[in-house]
Amino acid sequence: MLQAELLRLVTCGSVDDGKSTLIGRLLYDTKQILADQLEHIEETSRRRGDEYVNLALLTDGLRAEREQGITIDVAYRSFVTARRRFQMADAPGHVQYTRNMVTGASTADLAIVLVDARRGVLEQTRRHMSIVAMLGVHHVAVAVNKMDLVEWSEQRFREIETELLGLAEQVGIVDLRVFPVSALEGDYVVEASDAAPWYEGTTLLDYLETVELAGDRNLADRRFPVQWVIRPMATEHHDYRGYAGQVASGTWRVGDEVVVLPSGRRSRVAHVESADGELDEAVPPMSVVIRLEDDLDVSRGDMLADPERAPVPTRELVARISWMSERALEPRARLAVKHTTRWVRAVVDELRLKIDMETMTDIPAPDRLELNDLAEVTLRLSEPLAVDPYSENRTTGAFVLVDEATNETVGAGMVVSAS
Repeated sequence: MLQAELLRLVTCGSVDDGKSTLIGRLLYDTKQILADQLEHIEETSRRRGDEYVNLALLTDGLRAEREQGITIDVAYRSFVTARRRFQMADAPGHVQYTRNMVTGASTADLAIVLVDARRGVLEQTRRHMSIVAMLGVHHVAVAVNKMDLVEWSEQRFREIETELLGLAEQVGIVDLRVFPVSALEGDYVVEASDAAPWYEGTTLLDYLETVELAGDRNLADRRFPVQWVIRPMATEHHDYRGYAGQVASGTWRVGDEVVVLPSGRRSRVAHVESADGELDEAVPPMSVVIRLEDDLDVSRGDMLADPERAPVPTRELVARISWMSERALEPRARLAVKHTTRWVRAVVDELRLKIDMETMTDIPAPDRLELNDLAEVTLRLSEPLAVDPYSENRTTGAFVLVDEATNETVGAGMVVSAS
């Protein structure tokens, strides 16, 4: 029996927009909650003095979150319907935890952005939409929540929808859908209702179950970062040499030509293997072992690629970054770069621009970057990296910045261009 397709999604928005409640509603209405879980949530709701079953408690698992009523970490939940499997990341809403939201969105296929119908589009909404666009999340569903508190006003919904469509065009989001919902009451989340007779669209869940993902993967450019070189010690396998890793993009088959980067040596694919044996082909995000016809010097951190469509190894690149450290980033800073399975050192040559979240305009040549700033920088690398523009490949176009002194991850980067 074929396994249902997996959709990775992230929910984000401002504090108190109802992200955790929406996820709780999805889990509750799709019957993913066990009886003892529901009893525990009901008991906790009564103890907190809530006048309703607080479904947000299903995802707000940390004690500090429950006491404050906010989400401060990324909470992951999974559920299954008849048509699709889902993995949800409930990202924090408070501005100081924007870096956690970047983590949740970095692997997402789709983002659900929550907007409070009473407050409309806020600065944090614009920040999250910008991050979602920058991270290359192809599909965005905006849930205009708490519509029951504005008496299901079509005028209010259309005002917010118009502003969101303009914002999506500004930041580069192509596939945007807007839904009027009440996560607390359940209207238009899983089940339709008569609350908004003027709304003729689908429910949020119906959209999540049917959104097309096949076109999102890059199957044209073969990329395979080598994570581990397998050389068995047993004498009967003394000539075995395999390269283990996760397919970043493209379709890999026996006989395909291969270039090893950054060395530039060439060979052909002799075997594609998994834990279950030989494969006819491998596609992203499968974890496989690739064996080559020639005994080349290939190490962890190298990349196998299609020689006809290979990335060009570079020592200078322009990237958009989300700065995640409380210590400011200034020009000439020295950092480590983790790109796929490879580490190199880097110098921040230039802070090219910073995005003003209030006006959504670019501020040229800022003096420094502060926590949660989104910016464009130029990096000079100590060794070449085989990169692609992030818009073409989310795996080989992404990297993280690390402070070598503290081993702290201080930024997430997306390649714009490479020299």
